[in-house]
Amino acid sequence: MPWFVKIEAGIVHKPTFDKYVPAHTAYVQELINKGHKAKTGYWVQRGGGMMLFEAASMDEALAIVAADPLVQNDCVTYKVYEWRIVME
Repeated sequence: MPWFVKIEAGIVHKPTFDKYVPAHTAYVQELINKGHKAKTGYWVQRGGGMMLFEAASMDEALAIVAADPLVQNDCVTYKVYEWRIVME
């Protein structure tokens, strides 16, 4: 399956953002359990992060991102890219 990446930037105050982090991490765990090999993290400099995951297509990747609680609760702006691995 292809890999995809969601690059995001936070657009709400940290207390609001932090309110949705448990739902986001539970969602990522659900993706892992479904075989999407998801990984998520944030930029140390603050203000955004990244989620890396496998999906069958860009349409599926966009649906996965749209269901993320951080996206559903308007906590982030984001872009989704297909990531082609050249070497492992």
